Amino acid sequence: MRTIDKPGKNFALPLGGRRFRKLGATALASGVLAVAAPTASAAGAATVPSVTTPTPSVTAPSVTAATPTVSARGAFLYDNTAKKSLWSKAADTKRPMASTTKVMTATVVLGITGNGTKLNRLVTIKQDYRNYVASKGASTADLRAGDKVTVRQLLYAMMLPSGSDAAMALSDTYGTGSTVSARTKSFIAKMNTKAASLGMTNTKYTTFDGISSYTYTTPRDTIKLTKIALTHSAFRTLAKTQKTVQRATNGRTYTWYNTNKLLGSYAGANGIKTGTTTAAGPCLIFSAYRNGRTVIGVVLYSSSTTARFTDAARMLDYAFNTNTATSMKLRTLPSGASRD
Repeated sequence: MRTIDKPGKNFALPLGGRRFRKLGATALASGVLAVAAPTASAAGAATVPSVTTPTPSVTAPSVTAATPTVSARGAFLYDNTAKKSLWSKAADTKRPMASTTKVMTATVVLGITGNGTKLNRLVTIKQDYRNYVASKGASTADLRAGDKVTVRQLLYAMMLPSGSDAAMALSDTYGTGSTVSARTKSFIAKMNTKAASLGMTNTKYTTFDGISSYTYTTPRDTIKLTKIALTHSAFRTLAKTQKTVQRATNGRTYTWYNTNKLLGSYAGANGIKTGTTTAAGPCLIFSAYRNGRTVIGVVLYSSSTTARFTDAARMLDYAFNTNTATSMKLRTLPSGASRD
C-alpha cells in the first residue's frame, strides 16, 4: 500500500497493477442460485418483481454503547434523520470502493428515469456484457444474451447479486455515442458530473462498476452519495430486498440474492451495498431504521468479508445505543448465489 499525500488530503492506493475480485467456480458459472430456461408459451413484457424483504424483530437493550472499534481502514456513521455526523475514521482518505460504486450507477439511472413507468423500458442483453464479466472476473447476474428485461430488473440484477453485466447494460442504455464503449464512457462522465454536483470533491469514477484501482472515494463522500440515493423510493426498495425472482420476456427466470448479509441479520437493517476487490478490500454501505431514526454508514477495506458486517453492526449499535453486534448471526447465502 502506498499513500499519496496532498495538502489537506490523503490517498491510500495499493501498489501493483490491476486488482479485480476473484470468484469461485460456481459463482463464475452462474452468479445466481438459479436461471430457468424460457418456456415456449412465455411472451410479452417482463414480469413484475417478486421480492423478499423479511426483517428481524427490533430489540433495544438499555445500555451505553462504546465508541465503535472497527477493522475497516475508513468509516463514517451518519444519522440521516437528525442530519448529523455521529462518528468517523479516516473520513477524508481516498480509497478504492469496489462495487459500492454501483450506488452511483443506480443514482444516475434513477435521476434519468425517476421512480415510475420509465423503469419499465425494455433492454436487450448483449454478448458484450457477458464478455466484460468474463474478462474482468467480475461478479455477475448471469444475464443471457438476447434476453429482454426491464430497467427495473437490471437495477435488481446490479444491486442484489452485484452484477457487473447489469451495470454495463445500464450504462450502455443511458450513455450516448455510436458504440458500446463510447456509451459506457459517456455514462461514467455522468457519474462524475453527479459526484461534483453533490460536493464529492474526493471522488473519481473510471468505471461503471468499481473494478479499477483508479476509481476512488472517501467515507465522507460516500455518505453524501448515500443520502441522495435514499431519496429515491425505488432505490430504497432495491436496497432492502433480500431475494427476487424475475422473468425476462421470453420466460426465462432469474433468481437473485442480496450479497448484503446485514439484511435479515441485524434488527432494522434495510440496505445498502457490498463491494470487494483486492485493491479495495471488503466494503459495505449500510443503513438501518430503529425507533423513528434512520442511520447510514460505510466501511472501506475491512479486514475480511465477514468483518465488514461486524464493523457495521458495531457502528449501528453505537448509533442506537444497543449491544447486539456480538450476538448477531449472519444470514447464509444459498450455494451458488453470487458473492461480493
